[in-house]
Order: sequence, then C-alpha cells, then structure tokens
Amino acid sequence: MATSASKTAAHIRLDERGMAWIDDTQTKVIEVALDMIAHGWSPEEIHFQHPHLSLAQIHAALGFYYDHKEEMDVRIESSLREYKKRRAEAGETPLRKRLRELGKLQ
Repeated sequence: MATSASKTAAHIRLDERGMAWIDDTQTKVIEVALDMIAHGWSPEEIHFQHPHLSLAQIHAALGFYYDHKEEMDVRIESSLREYKKRRAEAGETPLRKRLRELGKLQ
C-alpha cells in the first residue's frame, strides 16, 4: 500500500501512514474485514451492524481487503500479538479479580 495520503479506489482512501479508511467515515477497512473474519458476517450483516456504512462502502472495503489480503493479515496478526503481550503485562484487572472472588470467573 502507498505510504502517502491518497485515494486508492472508490470509497477507500489511505492516510499518511498507509492505513486504509472508508471515505467520509471514521471506519478503517481493517475493521470491516475483521467483522467478516471474526464473526463470519456477510456484507448485509455488516451493514445491519454498521448502518452508517453503505453496502457499496462495505463491498469496497472487502474488495480492498482481498486485494491486499497478505499485508492486511500480517497487520492483523501483529496487532493480535501486541494485544496479547500488553494484556499479559497488565496482569489481572480489578474487575476480573472481583469477578473471580465472587465465583463468576474461574
């Protein structure tokens, strides 16, 4: 993906860091892709869950994801590893500790 802010396809723009966004929204392409990957949602279900996105925007985001699948999957995996690392470093949250004390968590 390009590194300068630019328009790449209908409904998709890249910011200065190369992050793909859906035009005229605050929604990243990767967020729509993750809805499909994590939940198995169809474009219609994504639209139901995010009514501010048009079906055309959703299809454009998914098309962009498939056109850049390898790179975006690497970014997703990297983010997941970083999350797991930070979660482990943070330890147990006060809420989880309290829920465990109440017998709500194992």
